[in-house]
Amino acid sequence: MSGSATTIEVGGPAPYAVTVGSGAAERVVAAAQGALRVAIIHASQPAQARDRIHAQLTAAGHEVLAVAVPDGEAGKHLDVARRCWDVLGEHGFTRSDVIVGFGGGALTDLAGFVAATWLRGVGLINLPTTLLGMVDAAVGGKTAINVAAGKNLVGAFHPPIAVIADLGLLDTLPEAEYRSGLAEVVKCGFIADPVILALLAADPTGRASQAELVVRAVRVKAEVVSEDLTDTGRREMLNYGHTLGHAIESVSGYSVRHGEAIAIGMVFAAQLARHGGLLDRASTDRHRELISAMGLPVSYPAPLADLLARMRVDKKARGAALRFVVLEGIGRPRILEGPGEELIEAAYNDLLPT
Repeated sequence: MSGSATTIEVGGPAPYAVTVGSGAAERVVAAAQGALRVAIIHASQPAQARDRIHAQLTAAGHEVLAVAVPDGEAGKHLDVARRCWDVLGEHGFTRSDVIVGFGGGALTDLAGFVAATWLRGVGLINLPTTLLGMVDAAVGGKTAINVAAGKNLVGAFHPPIAVIADLGLLDTLPEAEYRSGLAEVVKCGFIADPVILALLAADPTGRASQAELVVRAVRVKAEVVSEDLTDTGRREMLNYGHTLGHAIESVSGYSVRHGEAIAIGMVFAAQLARHGGLLDRASTDRHRELISAMGLPVSYPAPLADLLARMRVDKKARGAALRFVVLEGIGRPRILEGPGEELIEAAYNDLLPT
């Protein structure tokens, strides 16, 4: 393999490793060893890298199926999953075969869901091609598709057998997509690793310390997921900014990128904690200042009532009570359960442009 790599172990009931480094995509052949068939579920880009992986797997003796799906959230649909299942059935895909999810975070969500549901579970190798996929979606074992009621409401926990994050694939990633991925990186800084915040404050583009940022963000997620795979405890803290963020994505028809929505959600969560007497003004302002410097949005113009309706069907809600991940300080996340609508409205009003 060309280039150096860092390996991060993810524990739990089905341990696996995340490999981060330039040229890491070449490791897919080793990860797929023992499988007769390999199905590459992929979006449109990056085609050249996908073709190279296809050729490497074929040369290693695998029967390779390439299953093209729509880009982005449009691929996270039951009809798309059904088409993938049909292809697997037509080619006699068995439990000893492997699915490779090659694409961004939405793609690895879909590929993971297909892997989790075909024959009640087959092997999955995630090869994320975006920053968002590398630090978030491809790691942790959550898989899902979207339905009319909201984002990621139908899914399963299905850890991959390997995650391979090739940093070289980020060189041609559109700048807006790269910034979107940085939102999940800075989230890890706010909830667990202040060094991430310092690195991004020094270089809000994240390019100067890209490898360290990816490794640090993956380590935060790996530590949490190793302890809590199925979201029954500590893992909820990874949803910082996601309650409002998912609502914004849904209300916008997914025209707002995931990272952009989560960025707004984190600024809102900080304001919610401040109004609730949990977070100091300096830490609250640090959210807006740093996220703005990174080129991410900090407000959204939709009426709060529209967003509240979506938040009430969020996975983190319990009965009629909304639940938000908030901070009591940098690196000190907690759950705020059932905040009053006046508190929510005050926090949301702070987001509106003046």
